[in-house]
Amino acid sequence: MRDHHKSSRRSFLKKAGLATMAAPLMSFNPTHGGASHINPSNQDFDFSFLTDIHIRPDRDAPDGFQMAIDKVNKMNPDFVITGGDLVYDVMRGQFDKSDSLFKLYAEMSKSFKMPVYNCIGNHDLFGIYEESPEGPDHPDYKYGMWERYFGNTYYAFDHKGWHFITLNSLEVTPDKKYKGYYHKAQLEWLESHIQSVDKKTPIVITTHLPMVCVFTQINGGNPRTVSNAHEAFKILKDHNLKLILQGHIHWKEYGLANDVTHYITGGSIAGNGWKGRRHNTPEGFMSIRVKDDQFRWEYIDHGWEAERLRRAK
Repeated sequence: MRDHHKSSRRSFLKKAGLATMAAPLMSFNPTHGGASHINPSNQDFDFSFLTDIHIRPDRDAPDGFQMAIDKVNKMNPDFVITGGDLVYDVMRGQFDKSDSLFKLYAEMSKSFKMPVYNCIGNHDLFGIYEESPEGPDHPDYKYGMWERYFGNTYYAFDHKGWHFITLNSLEVTPDKKYKGYYHKAQLEWLESHIQSVDKKTPIVITTHLPMVCVFTQINGGNPRTVSNAHEAFKILKDHNLKLILQGHIHWKEYGLANDVTHYITGGSIAGNGWKGRRHNTPEGFMSIRVKDDQFRWEYIDHGWEAERLRRAK
């Protein structure tokens, strides 16, 4: 079934003249492979984590995103990781409009002067809502448009003794909504993949919907986490899961579980739909500095809030 799906997409791409967009965004090569342990001592590095960008052509969103790109480039980290919801919004379908949003993000991201490793978010799922004119038979349905632009929705890469794993935290429900869930094929891949990673190697997981988050405990409402995150934790329990990077909530959160695993919910670039703060969290991104097998983080205000308020006068 999966092979047939890919074959159908290739035919569609040829007809639409879009086959060249299947290449990765930048010249990096995330793989499904692993690496033996490399001592991270004297392997210091920085990276940036930008989540919930929600790029759109209106509300001055391209200007705000460009300010974040410029700030990152000035800081000059080794690479960028995104936390999902790159665009707003393709869940309601409409191919031309949806494709233009991914094109906008892809074009703007070329301005980064370092590799970018992307994560899929719920707003990046093409045509999943009931009102979408496209359905499950469309080659770009659900993960398809994402895969055409960025490749696999879950993958891994290594950097200076640390191992990074990006997961796909989204599944579509029978009533055509989304839920936080790691599907079976992905968990099977993770279980197989992690066997090739030395148990001492520091691991960073990136996921759009959080694996662990206190938002609901503080604010009430339905859980906004991955419902079967415990299955991923079980697979990783004998490894050095150092850090979880997550998005979706549009607020800033840091925690440490049992003196082992840190988790960061990384605020957002877009705030409340590019109209201001959400949950009173200023627009921004995370800067993470790694030294040996430890790290420290800082939430970076890239200047958009002040510029947005200036323009509103």
